[in-house]
Amino acid sequence: MGWFTIVDAYCERTDASYWSEPVNAVTNAAFLIAAFVMWRRCRGAHLPLARVMIVLLAAIGVGSYLFHTFAMVWAAVLDMAPIALFILTYVFAANLHFWNLSWIYAIGATALFFPYNFMATLAFNQLPLFAISAQYWPVPVLIALYAFALRRRANRTSRGLAVGAGILVVSLVARSADEILCDAFPLGTHFLWHLLNALMLGWMIEVYRRHRLAGARAER
Repeated sequence: MGWFTIVDAYCERTDASYWSEPVNAVTNAAFLIAAFVMWRRCRGAHLPLARVMIVLLAAIGVGSYLFHTFAMVWAAVLDMAPIALFILTYVFAANLHFWNLSWIYAIGATALFFPYNFMATLAFNQLPLFAISAQYWPVPVLIALYAFALRRRANRTSRGLAVGAGILVVSLVARSADEILCDAFPLGTHFLWHLLNALMLGWMIEVYRRHRLAGARAER
């Protein structure tokens, strides 16, 4: 498969033209709006990792827009790469600041995401209704595990993570239902994946922001 191979993976796309997925394309603005909102909310706070996540959030919107317009392999890479980087950045930030690990241990714990994700994706691939989005399902499971583990250490953060996991589950259902419901609903449901994901990623940054600011207040 070459870099310029057309990828037809969504219900809304009916041909190889640029505007074949107008709703899927335009709804990526939600990521840019979420990034703008969170940039303003983090203004004045020394939260470099939050800033990195916000830039990646905006990049997710741009990459996804390119994929849902050009619909080529190169655009698919630009779509997926910021998502992967956001996940790794957030896991690292969680290990560093939710668990107060040193940088070295936080990096080591973050590296464990790779074997975890590989094994969990293989498991979800065996489940008929989950296989469509098998590469993404390990993420809400991991968020839920962090939420459960942090329930006594940082209850407010734990509850925030649980909300994020819940939104992502609903978002993944929308993503997975896109092709299944295509005959009954030609527009598809992938656009809901964009809207809910933008909400969820912005919320996850907000959870991190609140945790860090609460810690800063406690240290005064």
